[in-house]
Amino acid sequence: MINPARLRSDLSRLARETDMLEATVASLSDAELAAPSLCEGWSRAHVVAHLTANADALARLVDVAVTGRDRLMYASAEARDVEIAEGAALDREALTARLRESSAGFAREAERLTGDLAREQVDLAGLETPATSLVAVRIAEVVVHHHDLDTAWTVEEADPDSLLNAVEAAVRVLRARHAPGMTLTTEEGDEWVTGDGALRVSAEREGLLAWLARGDGSEVEADGPLPSLPAW
Repeated sequence: MINPARLRSDLSRLARETDMLEATVASLSDAELAAPSLCEGWSRAHVVAHLTANADALARLVDVAVTGRDRLMYASAEARDVEIAEGAALDREALTARLRESSAGFAREAERLTGDLAREQVDLAGLETPATSLVAVRIAEVVVHHHDLDTAWTVEEADPDSLLNAVEAAVRVLRARHAPGMTLTTEEGDEWVTGDGALRVSAEREGLLAWLARGDGSEVEADGPLPSLPAW
C-alpha cells in the first residue's frame, strides 16, 4: 500500500507534468506532429501515441497490483508497436483527445494504490518494479518523452522531484541491462551506483538525465571516458 499523503503528492506532480505535456501537444499543428522527434525513427505523433499506450499499460499494472490478476503491460511487443503506429496515424484532434483520456484514466486507476496490494512487485517490461512506484514511473515517462518532442519546453521546467523520478527510472533500466560500473552523482546531492561503481560521473539532474536517457553527455563530468549505454 502506498501512503495516501505520498500518493496525493505524486499525483499532484504527475498532473502538473501532464498539463504541460498536453499544452505542448495541443499547440502542435498536424505538420509539426508529423515532424521527427528525438526518438530515432519516431515522429512527434509516435511519441504522443506511445505516451497514450503507456498510460493504459501502467493502468493495467495497477490492476495487477491491486487484484493479483495476471495481466501484461502489452499483449506482445508487436501489439505495442501496432498500437503506437495506429495512434500516430490519428489526426491532431483525435490524438490529443486520446492522450487526455489515457492520462486521466491512469490517474484514476492509481488512486487504488492506497489500498491493500495483492502484489508488491509488478513486471514492468521485464523489470520487477515495486507497485508503489508506478506513479513515479509514469512521471518519468511524461518528463522524458515531453523532452523528446523537441519543442520550446525543456526538462528544466519539470519539478525537481519529477526529474529525480526520471533519473531513477533511467538508473533502474541501466542496472537491469548490466550497464558499466559507475557512481552517478548530482549537484543536488543524489547518488546511485551501478556495477562496481568504478567510473565517477556527475552533473545536475537535467544533465545526467540527458546522458542516461538520450546519450547527450555535454553536461556531465567524468573521471574517465564516458561509456556507451543501453538504450532506454
